Amino acid sequence: MSEAIEIIVTRDNVADVLKHDTKVKLAGVDADGILRGKLVSKKKFLSIATDGFGFCSVIFGWDMHDRTYFKELAISNKENGYRDLLAIPDLGSFRRIPWEDNVPFFLVSFYDPETRQPISPCPRGLLKSAVDKVENEGYQAMAGAEFEFYQFRAPQTDSSERNSSGTASFLKNNPVESLPPLTEGMFGYSITRPVHNQDYYYGIFDACEKFRCDIEGWHTESGPGVFEAALQFGEIKETADRAGLFKYVVKSLGSKHGITPAFMAKPREGLPGNSGHMHVSIVSKEGKNLFVRDAPDPSPPYPEVKYLSDMGRHFLAGLLEGLPDIMPLFAPTINSYKRLVENFWAPVTVSWGLEHRAASIRLIAPPTASDKATRFEVRVPGADTNPHYVLAAILATGWRGVEKKLEIPVPPLGKGEDTGGAGDKGARLAKSLQEANDIFKRPESIAREVFGDQFVDHYSGTREHEVLLWQEAVTDWEVRRYIETV
Repeated sequence: MSEAIEIIVTRDNVADVLKHDTKVKLAGVDADGILRGKLVSKKKFLSIATDGFGFCSVIFGWDMHDRTYFKELAISNKENGYRDLLAIPDLGSFRRIPWEDNVPFFLVSFYDPETRQPISPCPRGLLKSAVDKVENEGYQAMAGAEFEFYQFRAPQTDSSERNSSGTASFLKNNPVESLPPLTEGMFGYSITRPVHNQDYYYGIFDACEKFRCDIEGWHTESGPGVFEAALQFGEIKETADRAGLFKYVVKSLGSKHGITPAFMAKPREGLPGNSGHMHVSIVSKEGKNLFVRDAPDPSPPYPEVKYLSDMGRHFLAGLLEGLPDIMPLFAPTINSYKRLVENFWAPVTVSWGLEHRAASIRLIAPPTASDKATRFEVRVPGADTNPHYVLAAILATGWRGVEKKLEIPVPPLGKGEDTGGAGDKGARLAKSLQEANDIFKRPESIAREVFGDQFVDHYSGTREHEVLLWQEAVTDWEVRRYIETV
């Protein structure tokens, strides 16, 4: 067991925990779920460990490639001089980075330097606000995360080191199709395929254990060079942190092995996409699952919810009603909607079903699951999402259903029925980021109700930027199709 797991860091013992260290790595999460941080001296860290430090707000004023947004947004802009935010380390997030000589690591959250309130787009702060509503009623939210991702071999470049930067350089002058996958062929759940890259495969599993983002299940998924990880189930804020840090582990070790992991929702045409399914439940202070009934309902509205509690039914109703309005959080990129198409094991409607993997929300409950395992698997999100935003959206819309005692708005998807088929009574979800964002930002959006105008205005602005970049882009497909014939 690693030192990071055994020690609970507080303001009273932090200096002693770091007594043999000379430096500390810090990182916060931006709107795209990317870790942004720096290395500081131990002396500097101890001076800001509890009161925080200034962190340039530009990380909420530019996109994933450090290009400032076309439209200036409220958090960081020319008028406020791209001022500093207040970044406060979360001492409870202490870890050591095993692939970087065990350097100590802490996550930070971002606050307004004047009001000292969480800034609206801070992913950790947004999730905490959603969690507070549940915890104020004496309950606890639990969650689990799953990620699928493709992997490609980083091509050799002029640099002596093969890493992800080499892949980006290669793609400037070569078609995407020429990027070699880690392995060829479709080998889902293969127990022999990981032997081809054994040090990398086991290295990720072991590093995640040491880095406190433990993997519960780890296997090859169907697709060339595709892996899938199910992360340890636990308290929802911890799960969100672990999910974000899992990507950090994979990308770091991938670079060391000359491999580029791809968490894009749909990296390859004609092949399945990468999902980022999330599992959520609510428990009592004593740990009792509150989504399961004490006794089966003799006259349920649908047989599928015979064992689902009233709270669980209201939570499901809230999820279903809110789903169309929070799609940019579940599908945040242009590429996200390439995955969300019919006939590719991806949900495309406001749908649910008992143990139904084609539905947007899969109810996992008795009689096919145990009482304690009762939960919802939300299957719309892809691997390209920000896990803090996704879990905040699930919890906030689900809890809204509990507060308003909403009734399930659509019947379940029957076994044998496909999402979007004749038996699916749910509305079709947005087919593009622009469509999803227009629904998300409209005045009566449920997103505004649960998250407030500041967050919706900021995040919708970041997605407008993404759409505009796409509209200006000229793709390989266009050139190949039209260069000679039109």
